[in-house]
Formats: sequence, structure tokens, C-alpha cells
Amino acid sequence: QVQLVESGGGLVEPGGSLRLSCAASGTIVSINAMGWYRQAPGKQRELVASITSGGRRNYADFLKGRFTISRDYAANTVDLQMNSLKPDDTAVYYCKAEIWRTYLGFVDYWGQGAQVTVSS
Repeated sequence: QVQLVESGGGLVEPGGSLRLSCAASGTIVSINAMGWYRQAPGKQRELVASITSGGRRNYADFLKGRFTISRDYAANTVDLQMNSLKPDDTAVYYCKAEIWRTYLGFVDYWGQGAQVTVSS
């Protein structure tokens, strides 16, 4: 009964900023990595950023320092601060969490996606 819910998407002008949030809820014992992926029309889903349970962060090369991922370990949330947004950032952004399941280890769970549109 684990659920991941994204919020904070919307329309923003080029050069603007958005902050995405993702909250994991349900029966959760432990979460390893959490991250953000995105999928633009006609393209495959790609990693944007991730953060491990130990705080190690990984970013896609295309970000060039524009995005920052952060995590609230007690609240089981992960945020993505997006600055200097470009039209090419337009995509559906998906939250992912690696959540511990008995006998299985860490299993990937996905949110439903949040639309981010960068346009004038």
C-alpha cells in the first residue's frame, strides 16, 4: 500500500524556477535511494537526479548545476529545486523510491508523474 505522490509541477517561463516535491506514504520500513526522472514526448525516460540514504547525490550531465535534489529522511520526502528552466526541460517528472520489502530487498516504486511545462 505504498504510494508516491508528486506535487509542484506547472507552467513556468524560461529562466524561471519550480520546486517539485514527492511524498512516500504507507507501510514503509526503510527507503534507500530516492530520485527524479523525466520523460518528454517521444523520448525515453531519463534520470534527472537521485540521492541515496547516505546523502550521496547524482545528477544528469545536462543539468549543469541548475537543479538541486534534497531529501527529508524523517518525512520520507524528496524535492527537486529547478532553476534557470529551459523549454527542453518540459516533460513529465516522475518520483522514484527504492523501498524495502521483506524477502525482496529494495523495490522500485514510482509516482504518477507531474507535468512541467517551460514556455513563454
